[in-house]
Amino acid sequence: QVQLVESGGGLVQSGGSLRLSCAASGRTFSNVAMGWFRQAPGKEREFVAAISASGGFTYYADSVKGRFTISRDNAKNTVYLQMNSLKPEDTAVYYCAARPYSTTSYAPRAYDYWGQGSQVTVSA
Repeated sequence: QVQLVESGGGLVQSGGSLRLSCAASGRTFSNVAMGWFRQAPGKEREFVAAISASGGFTYYADSVKGRFTISRDNAKNTVYLQMNSLKPEDTAVYYCAARPYSTTSYAPRAYDYWGQGSQVTVSA
């Protein structure tokens, strides 16, 4: 079992930056791959970024590549999503997710544990 608590969302102007954090507990964090997903109103949940258990491999959706950075601190049991050059179309509820394997996945169904979600709103 893994519990995930997100923080760091909010309202920002277009072109601004935010950093999301996701604190994990309940399982050896260094054995768990992590992902960030987002869901805008009326849309399906979509993949944003993922990081392997060791932190050695990262993957990004094309829509955020070059603007977002996923990282993790296994000593603090925390994964981060640094979001720069934000656009109004990045507005969504952002979820962190964990899967009990060392490798990542793009698919939401591959993740067993989910945070409560954090609202990110980017104004034009």
